[in-house]
Amino acid sequence: MLEVDAGSFLAIVAVSMTAAALAGALSPRVALPVVVVELVLGIVIGPQVLDLAQPDPFIEFFSSLGLGMLFFFAGFEIDFARIHGRPLRLAGIGWFISLALAYALGGLLAVTGVVISGIFVGTAMATTAIGTLVPILTDAGELRTRFGSYLLAAGATAEFLPIVLTTVLFSTKGELSNALLLLAFVVLAVIAAVIAVRGSARGTDLFERGLETSGQLPVRAAVLAVFGLGALAAELGLELLLGGFVAGVITRLALKGQEVPVFESKLKAVAYGFFIPFFFVVSGVKFNLDALLGSTRGLLLLPIFLTLFLVVRGAPVMLLYRDLDLRDRYSLSLFAATQLPLVVAITTLAAEEGHMRTSTAAALVGAAILSTTIFPLAALRLRGRGPDSVSLARS
Repeated sequence: MLEVDAGSFLAIVAVSMTAAALAGALSPRVALPVVVVELVLGIVIGPQVLDLAQPDPFIEFFSSLGLGMLFFFAGFEIDFARIHGRPLRLAGIGWFISLALAYALGGLLAVTGVVISGIFVGTAMATTAIGTLVPILTDAGELRTRFGSYLLAAGATAEFLPIVLTTVLFSTKGELSNALLLLAFVVLAVIAAVIAVRGSARGTDLFERGLETSGQLPVRAAVLAVFGLGALAAELGLELLLGGFVAGVITRLALKGQEVPVFESKLKAVAYGFFIPFFFVVSGVKFNLDALLGSTRGLLLLPIFLTLFLVVRGAPVMLLYRDLDLRDRYSLSLFAATQLPLVVAITTLAAEEGHMRTSTAAALVGAAILSTTIFPLAALRLRGRGPDSVSLARS
Protein backbone atom coordinates (compact mmCIF):
# COMPACT_ATOMS: atom_id res chain seq x y z
CA MET A 1 0.00 0.00 0.00
CA LEU A 2 1.05 3.57 -0.66
CA GLU A 3 2.10 5.58 2.37
CA VAL A 4 0.28 8.91 2.39
CA ASP A 5 2.02 12.07 3.55
CA ALA A 6 -1.12 13.66 4.99
CA GLY A 7 0.68 16.89 5.88
CA SER A 8 1.93 17.45 2.32
CA PHE A 9 -1.47 16.56 0.88
CA LEU A 10 -3.24 19.01 3.19
CA ALA A 11 -0.70 21.75 2.41
CA ILE A 12 -1.26 21.34 -1.33
CA VAL A 13 -5.06 21.43 -0.99
CA ALA A 14 -4.84 24.49 1.29
CA VAL A 15 -2.55 26.28 -1.18
CA SER A 16 -4.91 25.58 -4.08
CA MET A 17 -7.71 27.30 -2.13
CA THR A 18 -5.43 30.18 -1.12
CA ALA A 19 -4.36 30.67 -4.74
CA ALA A 20 -7.98 31.03 -5.87
CA ALA A 21 -8.66 33.52 -3.07
CA LEU A 22 -5.58 35.60 -3.91
CA ALA A 23 -6.30 35.61 -7.65
CA GLY A 24 -9.90 36.62 -6.93
CA ALA A 25 -8.80 39.44 -4.59
CA LEU A 26 -6.35 40.76 -7.19
CA SER A 27 -8.72 40.44 -10.17
CA PRO A 28 -10.32 43.91 -9.96
CA ARG A 29 -6.85 45.44 -10.36
CA VAL A 30 -4.72 42.75 -12.01
CA ALA A 31 -6.12 39.88 -14.12
CA LEU A 32 -3.50 37.42 -12.88
CA PRO A 33 -4.13 33.84 -14.06
CA VAL A 34 -4.80 31.62 -11.06
CA VAL A 35 -2.42 28.95 -12.41
CA VAL A 36 0.49 31.35 -11.95
CA VAL A 37 -0.46 31.89 -8.30
CA GLU A 38 -0.81 28.11 -7.85
CA LEU A 39 2.66 27.49 -9.27
CA VAL A 40 4.32 30.25 -7.25
CA LEU A 41 2.69 29.16 -3.98
CA GLY A 42 3.63 25.57 -4.81
CA ILE A 43 7.27 26.68 -5.07
CA VAL A 44 6.93 28.49 -1.72
CA ILE A 45 5.67 25.41 0.16
CA GLY A 46 8.08 23.12 -1.71
CA PRO A 47 11.25 21.53 -0.34
CA GLN A 48 13.52 24.35 -1.53
CA VAL A 49 11.71 27.16 0.33
CA LEU A 50 9.43 26.39 3.32
CA ASP A 51 9.59 22.60 2.95
CA LEU A 52 5.95 22.10 3.91
CA ALA A 53 5.19 19.64 1.11
CA GLN A 54 7.07 16.83 -0.59
CA PRO A 55 5.87 14.95 -3.69
CA ASP A 56 5.26 11.26 -3.01
CA PRO A 57 3.67 8.53 -5.20
CA PHE A 58 0.18 9.27 -3.83
CA ILE A 59 0.50 13.00 -4.54
CA GLU A 60 2.01 12.27 -7.97
CA PHE A 61 -1.03 10.11 -8.75
CA PHE A 62 -3.46 12.94 -8.02
CA SER A 63 -1.27 15.34 -9.97
CA SER A 64 -1.47 13.04 -13.00
CA LEU A 65 -5.27 12.98 -12.72
CA GLY A 66 -5.21 16.78 -12.74
CA LEU A 67 -3.08 16.80 -15.87
CA GLY A 68 -5.54 14.45 -17.56
CA MET A 69 -8.48 16.69 -16.62
CA LEU A 70 -6.63 19.79 -17.86
CA PHE A 71 -6.17 18.29 -21.30
CA PHE A 72 -9.72 16.95 -21.26
CA PHE A 73 -10.93 20.55 -21.18
CA ALA A 74 -8.39 21.52 -23.84
CA GLY A 75 -10.10 18.98 -26.11
CA PHE A 76 -13.63 19.68 -24.85
CA GLU A 77 -13.42 23.40 -25.67
CA ILE A 78 -12.75 22.69 -29.35
CA ASP A 79 -15.91 23.43 -31.29
CA PHE A 80 -15.11 21.94 -34.70
CA ALA A 81 -18.08 23.69 -36.30
CA ARG A 82 -16.49 27.05 -35.43
CA ILE A 83 -12.84 26.40 -36.25
CA HIS A 84 -13.12 24.33 -39.42
CA GLY A 85 -12.03 25.86 -42.70
CA ARG A 86 -9.72 28.87 -42.69
CA PRO A 87 -9.02 29.03 -38.91
CA LEU A 88 -7.96 25.38 -38.76
CA ARG A 89 -6.02 25.58 -42.04
CA LEU A 90 -4.04 28.61 -40.89
CA ALA A 91 -3.47 27.02 -37.50
CA GLY A 92 -2.02 23.86 -39.08
CA ILE A 93 0.28 25.77 -41.44
CA GLY A 94 1.32 28.10 -38.63
CA TRP A 95 2.21 25.25 -36.29
CA PHE A 96 4.44 23.50 -38.82
CA ILE A 97 6.24 26.80 -39.43
CA SER A 98 6.59 27.13 -35.64
CA LEU A 99 7.98 23.61 -35.38
CA ALA A 100 10.55 24.32 -38.10
CA LEU A 101 11.59 27.53 -36.34
CA ALA A 102 11.70 25.79 -32.94
CA TYR A 103 13.88 22.95 -34.21
CA ALA A 104 16.19 25.35 -36.05
CA LEU A 105 16.64 27.54 -32.96
CA GLY A 106 16.87 24.52 -30.66
CA GLY A 107 19.44 22.97 -32.97
CA LEU A 108 21.48 26.18 -32.87
CA LEU A 109 21.40 26.14 -29.05
CA ALA A 110 22.48 22.47 -29.08
CA VAL A 111 25.34 23.05 -31.54
CA THR A 112 26.69 25.86 -29.37
CA GLY A 113 26.47 23.64 -26.29
CA VAL A 114 23.82 25.70 -24.53
CA VAL A 115 21.36 22.78 -24.38
CA ILE A 116 21.74 19.03 -24.75
CA SER A 117 18.96 18.27 -27.26
CA GLY A 118 17.49 20.76 -29.71
CA ILE A 119 14.62 18.35 -30.44
CA PHE A 120 13.22 18.32 -26.90
CA VAL A 121 13.77 22.03 -26.33
CA GLY A 122 12.22 22.78 -29.73
CA THR A 123 9.18 20.60 -29.04
CA ALA A 124 8.60 22.43 -25.74
CA MET A 125 8.77 25.83 -27.48
CA ALA A 126 6.26 24.89 -30.22
CA THR A 127 3.24 24.73 -27.90
CA THR A 128 0.36 26.93 -26.76
CA ALA A 129 -1.39 26.69 -23.39
CA ILE A 130 -4.96 26.79 -24.72
CA GLY A 131 -6.22 24.79 -21.73
CA THR A 132 -4.82 27.47 -19.44
CA LEU A 133 -6.09 30.32 -21.62
CA VAL A 134 -9.69 29.12 -21.98
CA PRO A 135 -10.84 30.41 -18.55
CA ILE A 136 -9.22 33.80 -19.26
CA LEU A 137 -10.80 33.97 -22.72
CA THR A 138 -14.19 32.91 -21.37
CA ASP A 139 -14.15 35.64 -18.72
CA ALA A 140 -13.16 38.20 -21.36
CA GLY A 141 -15.94 37.10 -23.75
CA GLU A 142 -13.42 36.29 -26.49
CA LEU A 143 -14.42 32.71 -27.28
CA ARG A 144 -17.49 33.75 -29.29
CA THR A 145 -15.69 36.24 -31.52
CA ARG A 146 -14.03 35.67 -34.89
CA PHE A 147 -10.72 36.38 -33.14
CA GLY A 148 -11.62 33.64 -30.64
CA SER A 149 -12.15 31.15 -33.47
CA TYR A 150 -8.66 31.83 -34.80
CA LEU A 151 -7.18 31.53 -31.32
CA LEU A 152 -9.02 28.30 -30.47
CA ALA A 153 -7.85 26.71 -33.71
CA ALA A 154 -4.26 27.86 -33.19
CA GLY A 155 -4.26 26.70 -29.57
CA ALA A 156 -5.89 23.34 -30.24
CA THR A 157 -3.41 22.58 -33.02
CA ALA A 158 -0.45 23.65 -30.88
CA GLU A 159 -1.53 21.35 -28.06
CA PHE A 160 -2.75 18.25 -29.89
CA LEU A 161 0.14 17.92 -32.38
CA PRO A 162 2.85 18.45 -29.73
CA ILE A 163 1.10 15.84 -27.55
CA VAL A 164 1.34 13.34 -30.41
CA LEU A 165 4.95 14.37 -31.05
CA THR A 166 5.79 14.03 -27.35
CA THR A 167 4.20 10.58 -27.32
CA VAL A 168 6.47 9.51 -30.18
CA LEU A 169 9.62 11.09 -28.73
CA PHE A 170 9.27 9.56 -25.28
CA SER A 171 8.09 6.13 -26.30
CA THR A 172 10.67 3.46 -25.53
CA LYS A 173 9.62 1.38 -28.51
CA GLY A 174 10.83 1.50 -32.11
CA GLU A 175 9.43 3.79 -34.79
CA LEU A 176 7.23 1.07 -36.34
CA SER A 177 5.88 0.13 -32.92
CA ASN A 178 5.17 3.79 -32.18
CA ALA A 179 3.20 4.15 -35.39
CA LEU A 180 1.22 0.97 -34.75
CA LEU A 181 0.43 1.97 -31.16
CA LEU A 182 -0.75 5.41 -32.22
CA LEU A 183 -2.86 3.84 -34.97
CA ALA A 184 -4.36 1.38 -32.48
CA PHE A 185 -5.19 4.20 -30.07
CA VAL A 186 -6.76 6.30 -32.83
CA VAL A 187 -8.89 3.35 -33.99
CA LEU A 188 -10.09 2.66 -30.46
CA ALA A 189 -10.77 6.37 -29.88
CA VAL A 190 -12.79 6.59 -33.12
CA ILE A 191 -14.84 3.55 -32.09
CA ALA A 192 -15.47 5.17 -28.70
CA ALA A 193 -16.49 8.42 -30.44
CA VAL A 194 -18.96 6.63 -32.73
CA ILE A 195 -20.51 4.77 -29.78
CA ALA A 196 -20.71 8.01 -27.80
CA VAL A 197 -22.33 9.96 -30.64
CA ARG A 198 -24.89 7.24 -31.37
CA GLY A 199 -25.60 6.73 -27.69
CA SER A 200 -26.16 10.44 -27.15
CA ALA A 201 -29.00 10.42 -29.69
CA ARG A 202 -30.84 7.72 -27.74
CA GLY A 203 -29.90 8.86 -24.26
CA THR A 204 -30.73 12.58 -24.33
CA ASP A 205 -33.52 12.22 -21.77
CA LEU A 206 -31.35 10.02 -19.55
CA PHE A 207 -28.54 12.55 -19.85
CA GLU A 208 -30.74 15.47 -18.79
CA ARG A 209 -32.39 13.52 -15.96
CA GLY A 210 -29.00 12.37 -14.72
CA LEU A 211 -27.86 15.94 -14.16
CA GLU A 212 -30.65 16.51 -11.66
CA THR A 213 -30.11 13.40 -9.54
CA SER A 214 -27.54 12.43 -6.94
CA GLY A 215 -26.21 9.87 -9.41
CA GLN A 216 -24.78 12.64 -11.69
CA LEU A 217 -24.46 10.07 -14.52
CA PRO A 218 -23.15 12.50 -17.22
CA VAL A 219 -20.40 13.81 -14.96
CA ARG A 220 -19.37 10.31 -13.94
CA ALA A 221 -19.34 9.22 -17.60
CA ALA A 222 -17.07 12.14 -18.55
CA VAL A 223 -14.67 11.39 -15.68
CA LEU A 224 -14.64 7.72 -16.74
CA ALA A 225 -13.78 8.79 -20.30
CA VAL A 226 -10.82 10.86 -19.06
CA PHE A 227 -9.36 8.19 -16.83
CA GLY A 228 -10.32 5.30 -19.11
CA LEU A 229 -8.66 6.73 -22.22
CA GLY A 230 -5.77 7.92 -20.06
CA ALA A 231 -5.31 4.38 -18.73
CA LEU A 232 -5.57 3.00 -22.26
CA ALA A 233 -2.92 5.42 -23.49
CA ALA A 234 -0.64 4.49 -20.58
CA GLU A 235 -1.21 0.77 -21.22
CA LEU A 236 -0.15 1.26 -24.83
CA GLY A 237 2.96 3.14 -23.74
CA LEU A 238 1.55 6.50 -24.82
CA GLU A 239 1.19 9.71 -22.82
CA LEU A 240 -1.70 10.45 -20.41
CA LEU A 241 -2.03 13.88 -22.05
CA LEU A 242 -3.17 12.23 -25.28
CA GLY A 243 -5.87 10.21 -23.50
CA GLY A 244 -7.26 13.25 -21.68
CA PHE A 245 -7.31 15.39 -24.82
CA VAL A 246 -9.06 12.72 -26.91
CA ALA A 247 -11.62 12.15 -24.13
CA GLY A 248 -12.50 15.86 -24.27
CA VAL A 249 -12.90 15.79 -28.04
CA ILE A 250 -15.12 12.69 -27.86
CA THR A 251 -17.31 14.27 -25.17
CA ARG A 252 -17.76 17.40 -27.28
CA LEU A 253 -18.69 15.29 -30.33
CA ALA A 254 -21.16 13.26 -28.28
CA LEU A 255 -22.96 16.45 -27.27
CA LYS A 256 -23.40 17.27 -31.00
CA GLY A 257 -22.98 20.99 -30.47
CA GLN A 258 -25.67 21.15 -27.79
CA GLU A 259 -25.11 23.80 -25.16
CA VAL A 260 -25.27 22.04 -21.80
CA PRO A 261 -24.31 24.75 -19.29
CA VAL A 262 -25.32 22.71 -16.26
CA PHE A 263 -23.22 19.74 -17.35
CA GLU A 264 -20.21 21.89 -18.18
CA SER A 265 -20.53 23.82 -14.92
CA LYS A 266 -20.59 20.66 -12.81
CA LEU A 267 -17.70 19.11 -14.68
CA LYS A 268 -15.64 22.29 -14.27
CA ALA A 269 -16.44 22.27 -10.55
CA VAL A 270 -14.87 18.81 -10.28
CA ALA A 271 -11.88 19.59 -12.50
CA TYR A 272 -11.02 23.19 -11.63
CA GLY A 273 -12.17 22.85 -8.03
CA PHE A 274 -9.68 20.10 -7.17
CA PHE A 275 -7.83 18.05 -9.80
CA ILE A 276 -6.37 20.76 -12.07
CA PRO A 277 -5.14 23.11 -9.31
CA PHE A 278 -3.61 20.07 -7.61
CA PHE A 279 -1.49 19.48 -10.74
CA PHE A 280 -0.24 23.07 -10.88
CA VAL A 281 0.55 23.31 -7.15
CA VAL A 282 2.45 20.01 -7.30
CA SER A 283 4.31 21.29 -10.40
CA GLY A 284 5.39 24.25 -8.25
CA VAL A 285 6.43 21.94 -5.40
CA LYS A 286 8.58 19.95 -7.85
CA PHE A 287 10.04 23.06 -9.51
CA ASN A 288 13.83 23.04 -9.15
CA LEU A 289 14.39 26.58 -7.92
CA ASP A 290 17.97 25.84 -6.87
CA ALA A 291 18.84 24.70 -10.39
CA LEU A 292 17.57 27.99 -11.79
CA LEU A 293 18.97 30.42 -9.22
CA GLY A 294 22.21 28.48 -8.71
CA SER A 295 23.07 28.39 -12.41
CA THR A 296 24.23 31.33 -14.48
CA ARG A 297 23.24 29.33 -17.55
CA GLY A 298 19.69 28.90 -16.27
CA LEU A 299 19.27 32.58 -15.38
CA LEU A 300 20.55 33.65 -18.80
CA LEU A 301 18.34 31.14 -20.59
CA LEU A 302 15.13 32.32 -18.90
CA PRO A 303 14.75 35.62 -20.85
CA ILE A 304 16.11 33.92 -23.98
CA PHE A 305 13.39 31.23 -23.87
CA LEU A 306 10.70 33.84 -23.16
CA THR A 307 11.79 35.72 -26.28
CA LEU A 308 11.99 32.52 -28.33
CA PHE A 309 8.40 31.65 -27.37
CA LEU A 310 7.33 34.87 -29.04
CA VAL A 311 9.50 34.23 -32.10
CA VAL A 312 8.48 30.60 -32.57
CA ARG A 313 4.73 31.04 -32.06
CA GLY A 314 4.31 34.73 -32.87
CA ALA A 315 6.17 34.97 -36.19
CA PRO A 316 3.81 32.60 -38.07
CA VAL A 317 0.81 34.57 -36.78
CA MET A 318 2.23 37.85 -38.07
CA LEU A 319 2.99 36.18 -41.41
CA LEU A 320 -0.28 34.29 -42.01
CA TYR A 321 -3.18 36.16 -40.40
CA ARG A 322 -3.32 39.06 -42.84
CA ASP A 323 -7.12 39.44 -42.57
CA LEU A 324 -6.69 40.62 -38.95
CA ASP A 325 -5.56 44.17 -38.29
CA LEU A 326 -2.08 44.75 -36.87
CA ARG A 327 -3.20 45.11 -33.25
CA ASP A 328 -5.15 41.85 -33.38
CA ARG A 329 -2.21 40.06 -34.94
CA TYR A 330 0.02 41.26 -32.11
CA SER A 331 -2.62 40.10 -29.63
CA LEU A 332 -2.99 36.69 -31.28
CA SER A 333 0.81 36.33 -31.31
CA LEU A 334 0.95 36.95 -27.56
CA PHE A 335 -1.83 34.47 -26.83
CA ALA A 336 -0.24 31.83 -29.09
CA ALA A 337 3.14 32.31 -27.34
CA THR A 338 1.60 31.62 -23.90
CA GLN A 339 2.90 28.25 -22.73
CA LEU A 340 2.87 26.17 -19.55
CA PRO A 341 1.35 22.67 -19.06
CA LEU A 342 3.09 20.97 -21.99
CA VAL A 343 6.35 22.72 -21.15
CA VAL A 344 6.11 21.32 -17.61
CA ALA A 345 5.31 17.82 -18.94
CA ILE A 346 7.98 17.79 -21.66
CA THR A 347 10.77 19.19 -19.48
CA THR A 348 9.96 16.77 -16.66
CA LEU A 349 10.14 13.77 -18.98
CA ALA A 350 13.24 15.06 -20.82
CA ALA A 351 15.13 15.75 -17.58
CA GLU A 352 14.26 12.29 -16.23
CA GLU A 353 15.52 10.66 -19.44
CA GLY A 354 18.77 12.68 -19.45
CA HIS A 355 17.88 14.69 -22.58
CA MET A 356 17.80 18.02 -20.73
CA ARG A 357 19.80 19.63 -17.92
CA THR A 358 17.84 20.50 -14.80
CA SER A 359 18.88 24.15 -15.23
CA THR A 360 17.50 24.18 -18.79
CA ALA A 361 14.25 22.56 -17.65
CA ALA A 362 13.91 25.11 -14.82
CA ALA A 363 14.59 27.99 -17.24
CA LEU A 364 11.97 26.72 -19.69
CA VAL A 365 9.35 26.30 -16.96
CA GLY A 366 10.26 29.70 -15.49
CA ALA A 367 9.87 31.31 -18.93
CA ALA A 368 6.54 29.52 -19.35
CA ILE A 369 5.32 30.89 -16.00
CA LEU A 370 6.33 34.40 -17.09
CA SER A 371 4.61 33.93 -20.45
CA THR A 372 1.36 32.94 -18.69
CA THR A 373 1.68 35.97 -16.42
CA ILE A 374 2.62 38.61 -18.99
CA PHE A 375 1.41 37.65 -22.47
CA PRO A 376 -2.36 37.19 -21.86
CA LEU A 377 -2.57 40.47 -19.93
CA ALA A 378 -0.81 42.35 -22.74
CA ALA A 379 -2.95 40.59 -25.37
CA LEU A 380 -6.21 41.43 -23.60
CA ARG A 381 -5.14 45.05 -23.24
CA LEU A 382 -4.55 45.20 -26.99
CA ARG A 383 -7.88 43.50 -27.68
CA GLY A 384 -9.73 45.80 -25.29
CA ARG A 385 -8.97 48.70 -27.61
CA GLY A 386 -9.46 46.70 -30.80
CA PRO A 387 -12.45 47.49 -33.04
CA ASP A 388 -13.04 43.81 -33.82
CA SER A 389 -13.73 42.92 -30.18
CA VAL A 390 -16.29 45.70 -29.80
CA SER A 391 -18.19 45.09 -33.02
CA LEU A 392 -18.29 41.32 -32.65
CA ALA A 393 -19.25 41.42 -28.98
CA ARG A 394 -22.28 43.54 -29.91
CA SER A 395 -23.35 41.34 -32.83
